[in-house]
Amino acid sequence: MLLFLSQEPQARPGPPPPVAAAATAGLGPAPGMSVCGEAVGAGSLPSELVVHIFSFLAGPDRLRASAACSHWRECLFYPALWPRLRLSLRVSPAERPRLEFLMRKCGWFVRELRVQFAADNYPSGGAAAGEGAAVAAGDGEAAPLCPRWLELLRTYLELVLCVLSSVRNNRNLQKLSLFGDISILQQHGSISNTYLGKVDPDGKKIKQIQQLFEEILGNSRQLKWLSCGFMLQIVTPTSLSSLSNPIANTMEHLSLLDNHIPGNTTLITAVELERFVNLRSLALDFCDFTAEMARVLADSNHVPLHRLSLLVHSVSIMHKSLDSMPEDENWKALTRNSTNLRVYIMAFDVKSDDMLRILKPSIPLERIHFDSYVTCVSGAVVDLISRQYDKFLTHFILMNDVIDMSGFPDLSDNRNEDPLVLLAWRCTRLSLLAVHGYTVWAHNLIAIARLRGSDLKVLEVTEESIDFDQGELADQDVDPVHNLIEQVSLGLGRPWHAVMDIELLSVFTEPTRHFYREMQSFSEGI
Repeated sequence: MLLFLSQEPQARPGPPPPVAAAATAGLGPAPGMSVCGEAVGAGSLPSELVVHIFSFLAGPDRLRASAACSHWRECLFYPALWPRLRLSLRVSPAERPRLEFLMRKCGWFVRELRVQFAADNYPSGGAAAGEGAAVAAGDGEAAPLCPRWLELLRTYLELVLCVLSSVRNNRNLQKLSLFGDISILQQHGSISNTYLGKVDPDGKKIKQIQQLFEEILGNSRQLKWLSCGFMLQIVTPTSLSSLSNPIANTMEHLSLLDNHIPGNTTLITAVELERFVNLRSLALDFCDFTAEMARVLADSNHVPLHRLSLLVHSVSIMHKSLDSMPEDENWKALTRNSTNLRVYIMAFDVKSDDMLRILKPSIPLERIHFDSYVTCVSGAVVDLISRQYDKFLTHFILMNDVIDMSGFPDLSDNRNEDPLVLLAWRCTRLSLLAVHGYTVWAHNLIAIARLRGSDLKVLEVTEESIDFDQGELADQDVDPVHNLIEQVSLGLGRPWHAVMDIELLSVFTEPTRHFYREMQSFSEGI
């Protein structure tokens, strides 16, 4: 379990009192030292003084200092020391006792709680050798599930219950952020009701999780930030009704990202959104963000919206219609009321024809991230983005994991100019460009570096995506790879190398986690 505990930012304190200074240095009082004529040790210090000492220490040092004695351990979890709790949990049974201890100590008073369920130990396939998985069934039969998958899902539900039950009565909670990364489990088979039925046969745990979540919302008195991403069936269409009107009226951030909801169900409606008049940032499934919602946010009674993050998923498009999405006039009305609005779009396996429908000219698009497993982005989509959003676009990510024996798709095929070069030329605010799984010609990569120069803070292109013209390869006097590295480095004004190991590129290996993390910082950067 990765644990991040932090205290409120405060002015740099002056030197601690002499006793505190001695204690933090690990010296303790001298053997003959006394206070009011009585000999004392570190364990005899008043709790207030121990807490004051701890306030000068960083989180890891504070934890080590608490090992001095039982009295200091009791002072470790004083509420003022730990207003924020950030956890990254492995889905493992070994995490549960440590998580229960920590949440029992901090859950009742913590003001900001962020929990991420890590996916680094999920099985990579449904029938992995040595995992006790059965051999895949024959044609027309469903392949049996890996026993370890079932155990992971069972553990996942237990950990979620532990977290939610510990904060159910916390009325000081101001920020709640939960990230489940269930898409990792979905890559090798949909988590259907039948699948869940094997772990939670009567649905009691799922129902208990949903009830706890609604309890937390109903008991909250200071909640300003609510973010729930890819958590397995934790949010229902009735969850937000648990929020009182005063809390809904003062909520500043709302994020509901979950593509595992039945059929065409939506987690929030335009009518429900009318209560959130103070909302400054919002993150939703694109198919849930309707023209009526855009009209609600454009109303003069609503404070200007600053950040809007939208998840476009092929699964959602399959079950929901794009007919209700905002038209260009809706985006124009929204940007009139919210002049500083910026939009972040993440597209999972979305067909190019659908993207051409979605990308309206008046969207103030600042960031876009494409991630493909089945279908590839076309050059026409990239060209449209560079023409329509040249004044706003800062981040462009293009990832492709489609297995094609003929090689990576070439966006510049049958074109006079490469769409990525045009993107770098037109989008003068572009600061991040990441590409994998599409052919990037070496001379075009050099052109991109020269066009954007040092303003392009991040340029990540995988080595296997780069290709060279025959003329460059035929020149015996120049090493094409060395020349590429040199020219791109000169263009950027700093050393540059291609990404040699795609597994080190988190935006590729963990796309949902990357999107959720970036969405959080995007929303906080108002």
